[in-house]
Amino acid sequence: MELGKDYKLFLDHICGLMVIDQQGKVVYINDQCADYIKVDAQRSIGKPIKKVFAPSTMEKLLQGDTAYHTNFYFDEGRMSVSTQVQLKKEGTVVGVLEYDMLQDLESLDDLLEKYAKSLREEMKYYREQVRDFKSTKYSINNIIGSSKKVRDLKRQIELSAMSNSTVLITGETGTGKELVAHSIHNLSVRAFSEFVKVNSVGMPESLIESELFGYVEGAFTGAKKGGKKGKFQLADKGALFIDEINQMPLSLQPKLLRVLQEGEIDPVGSEKSLSVDARIIAATNQDLSKLVKEGDFREDLFYRLNVFPIIVPPLRERIEDLPALVENKIRSLNIEMGKHITKVDENVYERLCDYDWPGNIRELYNVIERAMNFVSGEILTEEVLDVILFRNNNGKHPFYHMENGKHLIEQVRNNAERELIINVLKRFNNNRTKAAQYLGIARPLLYQKMKRLNITNRDISF
Repeated sequence: MELGKDYKLFLDHICGLMVIDQQGKVVYINDQCADYIKVDAQRSIGKPIKKVFAPSTMEKLLQGDTAYHTNFYFDEGRMSVSTQVQLKKEGTVVGVLEYDMLQDLESLDDLLEKYAKSLREEMKYYREQVRDFKSTKYSINNIIGSSKKVRDLKRQIELSAMSNSTVLITGETGTGKELVAHSIHNLSVRAFSEFVKVNSVGMPESLIESELFGYVEGAFTGAKKGGKKGKFQLADKGALFIDEINQMPLSLQPKLLRVLQEGEIDPVGSEKSLSVDARIIAATNQDLSKLVKEGDFREDLFYRLNVFPIIVPPLRERIEDLPALVENKIRSLNIEMGKHITKVDENVYERLCDYDWPGNIRELYNVIERAMNFVSGEILTEEVLDVILFRNNNGKHPFYHMENGKHLIEQVRNNAERELIINVLKRFNNNRTKAAQYLGIARPLLYQKMKRLNITNRDISF
């Protein structure tokens, strides 16, 4: 065999190699790529790229002057950093080639460590200089906690900051999704450009459209003279944070999809499209994949948004971070409220850790602020906490003052959680380590839940 002539050998050893033609159909895919994305190589030939690999962005390079592009994929547990290159013949784009530079987290960790060190050194001074006049208020340093959940979250933020891909942040209300969005932007190469925010909730459909895409003069009655720029234009070269995107009207979703696909917007009343380069960071407090199945969210838009998913853990899954969160909030409120609280009783932490926090960090901070209003000295005591909290009949679980009946959902959830934990402990013969692993939580959190739910060995006895 003459190695210099065996081109197929070369191609087969390139990670994630795939080629599409002018129509966006697959004309070549090597066996390594097919195995990695779990498709049949032969059957993929001739199919549209979206049918072979839905998250692909290769079609974007079929148009325009961009000769190459680097993209980050995170799909169904697979991770890759890919390079896309225009294929030209006599000056005309005839297709796009894509190959993977990285396909495993170990290699990415090494690259990230080197990149992050270099980036931090270079950007540290400049970021401090521009922080006061840029629209982002937070950075990754504002994410408080040292639990594994928080460490994993920060790592995902750093990874996403290296990419230009769309980010979808999912988390319950009050977990700090906007803080994550700010942190991503502040660590990215777009940090010196604008960070623009928009919320999809409570805004009339027509107003959302004009807010996002802007409008031209005379577009509608009351339109400003000269028109108005939309959020996408304001975020050009920067980032647009769309909060609660699950509330985006279905009728507007195709227009948002077009921006993600084509990089163009159509201002209201305009016959001319405008090019924009805004990175999208979206947040949702609902599972978009579930909304897709229910017909309340477009599937194609979901795929475009879910390129780099980040899940923000609820407070109950990182309860070991609660003391640090409380201390941090007290420090900031001491300044705002003119207080001088320097200590928190251990009983206070026990009480706070014994609660599930359905409102997450936002609810915790609200409780701390309310409690601090009743502190006259330097110590936050359990007696002060009792001013704003009261116990239920068995004295085990704190509830906030609320109208009769509003805590029933909490009680039902606690009963279901108690029964689940007891059954799992029985399954593993009361082995707490195996039970915690099965439930996907840390062992200290399991002990805290058992204490809160009053689960004893008698309940687990056979």
